[in-house]
Amino acid sequence: MTRPFRAARLLAVACTALAALAAQADIVIGQVAPLSGVLGSTGKQMVVGGDIYFRHVNANGGVHGQAIKVLVADDGYKVPETVRLTKEMLDKPEVVALYGFAGTSNISQLLADRVLEQGGAALVAPYTGGEPLRSPFNPWIFHVRAGYADEAEHMVAQLTTLGMNRIAVMYQDDGFGQAGLAGVEAAVARRKLELVAKAGYERNTDKVSDAVKAIKAADPQAIIMVAINKPAAAFVKQYREAGGGAQLFNISVVDPAEIVKLAGVKHAHGLGISQVVPYPYTPKLPAIREYQQLLKKYAPGEHVNYTSFEQFLGAKVLVEGLRRAGPNPTRAKVIKALESISNFDLGGLMVSYGPQARVGSQFVEVTVIGAGGRLLK
Repeated sequence: MTRPFRAARLLAVACTALAALAAQADIVIGQVAPLSGVLGSTGKQMVVGGDIYFRHVNANGGVHGQAIKVLVADDGYKVPETVRLTKEMLDKPEVVALYGFAGTSNISQLLADRVLEQGGAALVAPYTGGEPLRSPFNPWIFHVRAGYADEAEHMVAQLTTLGMNRIAVMYQDDGFGQAGLAGVEAAVARRKLELVAKAGYERNTDKVSDAVKAIKAADPQAIIMVAINKPAAAFVKQYREAGGGAQLFNISVVDPAEIVKLAGVKHAHGLGISQVVPYPYTPKLPAIREYQQLLKKYAPGEHVNYTSFEQFLGAKVLVEGLRRAGPNPTRAKVIKALESISNFDLGGLMVSYGPQARVGSQFVEVTVIGAGGRLLK
């Protein structure tokens, strides 16, 4: 064999090997998140939390030698856009799973239109605690967080223990808000009580003045808000400026720093916020230490917050599912792999799934915005 022929043959073998490697180089994940609109700041943190962990995994050899690639699309928190973009994601055969969507109404529509069923892909760690996504059982959605009903029970239990029985609810008038409202109503009814008032506001707006008037007129001792950042902040500011003195709570989906920025610390001080993952500001748990280190390394301009930490934990769940699915995973293999996760330690928070179990954790605790604007445990 002549030297030129040998060299050409070696080159051909090398090119074939590289082509084979390239053909299986990426594990592709789809994420549809609200990067614009009223939930834009939250959507950004959702993407950050997953991105820092996926980059860490890729920097350490990927999953079975394959890198993770995330396709991110902005739905603006608009239900039709969520449906359209998800269909586009699932039309790509290389997408093996979905991750980190937001919005009870948005994801409920995916179930109603059978988008997830027809696509046959798992949706891991959606940023919602809506009960319609949990009951009746569906096999497509793997929740990392507790549900809004769990959060409502925790808040109502705390309030009634303190003798606060006159409770009102301010809620977003859509699937998200109604799910939270139903959770509070059920928790109150278990104590043989009734809400003294409930008032909604229109989705994708911060028009809460009517809700402020209706709830203030009922003179509650405590108000539980089922709202996102901008309308929650608007309600806090307007209610306090109107002289309202009730204890305020909000369900977990808000960013306390954004609330302080929009409402002002004078008004936001004392706001209680239920949380569905451990307090991420103090590195007491292994998962928190890892999260803080990777945030500093891969997103040094970002600050620690609950949203990015929750999605970081969700990314860990997804990666464990991909690892268990083996090389070159398929949508069906990923679902079976996620089902096999039981008593899995994310670094201080345990998650478990199964063939008929899709709620990984029911952890809930309450935090409060302190006098200096910082979130306290």
